[in-house]
Amino acid sequence: MNFIQLFAGGQGAQGGGGFLTFLPMVIILVIIYLLMIRPQAKRQKEKQKMLEDLKKGNHIVTIGGIHGTIAGFKGKEKKSIILKVDKNTNMTINRSAIAGQVDSVEDSDTEMIETQN
Repeated sequence: MNFIQLFAGGQGAQGGGGFLTFLPMVIILVIIYLLMIRPQAKRQKEKQKMLEDLKKGNHIVTIGGIHGTIAGFKGKEKKSIILKVDKNTNMTINRSAIAGQVDSVEDSDTEMIETQN
């Protein structure tokens, strides 16, 4: 009987161990928040601000790697952008397809996301 109580923790250990049992899980969740969720939310806010601040004449790069200059906007909400790629070539793209402005785009912003099957 004493052998079973030793592995079960005994009756005296059950009273104060409730919070200590969940402490490692709470610490792991805090670490995940600080290292993964918070930086990602910060990057999302920065990208959203950059997309809102776009104006005619800005040099941008799309997610696909196309470089161009904003020639104008389409629609009431300005969700589509007319991108001037060459003297005679204009493209219409969605605002969400922009990786960033030419000077501030990193290689990781234009890399294609591979899906796993």
